[in-house]
Amino acid sequence: MGVKEKRAKNKEEFRREILNAARGLFINEGYERFSMRRLAEKIDYSATTIYLYFKDKDALLFAICEEFFDRFSAQLDHIRSVSQDPIETLRQALLYLMEFGLKNPDQYKVIFFTKSNIYGTQEEFVEKESMARNTYFAFREMVRDCIKTGRMRDLDVDVIAHTLAITSHGLITMALYKPNFLKNKGRVIAQTVVDGLLRGYQK
Repeated sequence: MGVKEKRAKNKEEFRREILNAARGLFINEGYERFSMRRLAEKIDYSATTIYLYFKDKDALLFAICEEFFDRFSAQLDHIRSVSQDPIETLRQALLYLMEFGLKNPDQYKVIFFTKSNIYGTQEEFVEKESMARNTYFAFREMVRDCIKTGRMRDLDVDVIAHTLAITSHGLITMALYKPNFLKNKGRVIAQTVVDGLLRGYQK
């Protein structure tokens, strides 16, 4: 490995260290108490060095969110590649999101509840390139596939996509803030909710 390759690897490793530490602070301290100084203390580097990679805590939070949506997007691609049934494809996508939230509650809070406008307004979200936007478009396309193939009623694609997403988030939110409510039956309840939702939209 040459000097340039080593330098690039070291930069990426340091960036990863920053993001991991920042994620921990967002989980434990929350957005309001988070500061670049506290992050610098946590990883034992100067805040000036961190600023070379991220200009502020919003940039850090954005990067953390984008990492999740990058993985989610890759999972959606995988699901679509192995499933021939559009309804089952959509079902697996919803279950993946729910299971991630149930298994990683702290990370889910950081991504979806730390700062609601991290991607700007709804118009900015749609217009500006991001992994979050790409993931939503991929999910939306899954809904459209169900309609185009005649497996789902011909309703507004965005209405269906938003309804499915909101319901999924609602279940995870209940698990996050009322953990005893599900009584260790989160996966079964998630499957029941998803199956019920999809049946309601099928022809």
